[in-house]
Amino acid sequence: MSRALPNYNKRRVGFIGGAAAVALSGAVIAGSALAGESSDSNDANARTLAGPGTISCPDVAAELPATPASAQAEVDRNLGQLDTQITEANQRLVDTVGQGGPDFVQNAVLGPLEDKRVAAIDRIATAIGRTAERPAGLDSLAACTFTK
Repeated sequence: MSRALPNYNKRRVGFIGGAAAVALSGAVIAGSALAGESSDSNDANARTLAGPGTISCPDVAAELPATPASAQAEVDRNLGQLDTQITEANQRLVDTVGQGGPDFVQNAVLGPLEDKRVAAIDRIATAIGRTAERPAGLDSLAACTFTK
């Protein structure tokens, strides 16, 4: 028995493949023709000119007591998360310039950032507290400020 496709299947596969190639090339041509035309480009320029501002947070590492060696890796990991959280919040400011009302930054960026920072700072305090005295007053370092 032959493994080759019968003639009618070969024609059907060839026709469908040819039609798909024509459709795909048409989409690529149309996409490249419209690539220079973007309604978002004016929005992006307005965002750049307006300037999103930045978020500043207290330095948690500077306020920590001596960290036991057994907790150092966990403390370092959580300090890294604090830095990542600030970077992500600043990126969110850039991505959402001009959106929301007067309390948008507080409600959509600073509030959630503070919640994440409270959790990370608590994990740091817990890690230190497992082998040494748990540091007190670190929660006050969770609040961040927005400057335009």
